[in-house]
Amino acid sequence: MAAGRRNLLLCFDAFGTLFSPKGTVVQQYARVARQCGIADFSEDQLSTHLAAALSRERTLNPNYGKATGLGATQWWTKVIHDTFTPLLRKQQPFPPALVPALLRRFASDEGYDAQPDLVPALRALRHPESQHAFDEVVIGVVTNSDDRVPSILSSMGLHVSPLRYSANDNYNAQTNDYQHRRGDTYDVDFHCMSYDVGYEKPDTRIFQAAESMLAGILAAREGRKVTMESQLPQGWYKVFVGDEHAKDVVGSANAGWHPILLGADAQASAVASLEDCPPGHSLADVFRLHPVVRVPSIRSLALWLSRPQWTSHEES
Repeated sequence: MAAGRRNLLLCFDAFGTLFSPKGTVVQQYARVARQCGIADFSEDQLSTHLAAALSRERTLNPNYGKATGLGATQWWTKVIHDTFTPLLRKQQPFPPALVPALLRRFASDEGYDAQPDLVPALRALRHPESQHAFDEVVIGVVTNSDDRVPSILSSMGLHVSPLRYSANDNYNAQTNDYQHRRGDTYDVDFHCMSYDVGYEKPDTRIFQAAESMLAGILAAREGRKVTMESQLPQGWYKVFVGDEHAKDVVGSANAGWHPILLGADAQASAVASLEDCPPGHSLADVFRLHPVVRVPSIRSLALWLSRPQWTSHEES
């Protein structure tokens, strides 16, 4: 890569960062269950049975069933059955519509609200005029979750790449297919989910997996063989945005990334605000002064990165 080039790998947490549940999960489970004919329960009872079902499945089938070959869909099917079976009336059959309704709800915007202006904010980062300090911006999602995140983001109107982390030969085919199909630029270039990686934030290995995905994308562009050992070249600035200090800030910082804390985390008041940083400072300047900065929204981050007075300074 040519000397002096600066490129941005900008990755986001998903839950609580890009989107949040529409009310609590228990409230949504209760609403759907009552629509399907299960009515004789309180939310406290439901919460107790749901917690027990989740705990049991996490022990028997770790990582949403990936570790035992069960898979996420069957994992959640078992959780739903184990949650609601004790709440059925005597001899009441299990409603056949309940599992599909809940699976559908929590794989789409039925169950989640997007961050305000999420779609235009991410797309603003793709505009050439937004890249004052960078030659290229690649956007990824790094999250502790099963495999539903891409469908959730797609339902919110984002153009989502099919590229997901894979620790087998399928990754090479995926990456080359991504390059072939890219055409119209994706809003999200790749997903790196703990379900696929096998490690959760704050483990640094999930961030290293994201780096290997970017390295693979770059190798495919240059016609080189893509492997999970592909190395990320110099000149890429790695930034992670999340809403939890312990998982997102600590994990990304330990992995050598620059963390940005979103929203009102309990520890956010002690963190410098990105918006208060002096005009003319680049992201490199900001992180030389502060190990972590905070922003109130994705929209604010996009506006800050797009401001015309944003300038680039060489990293020391």
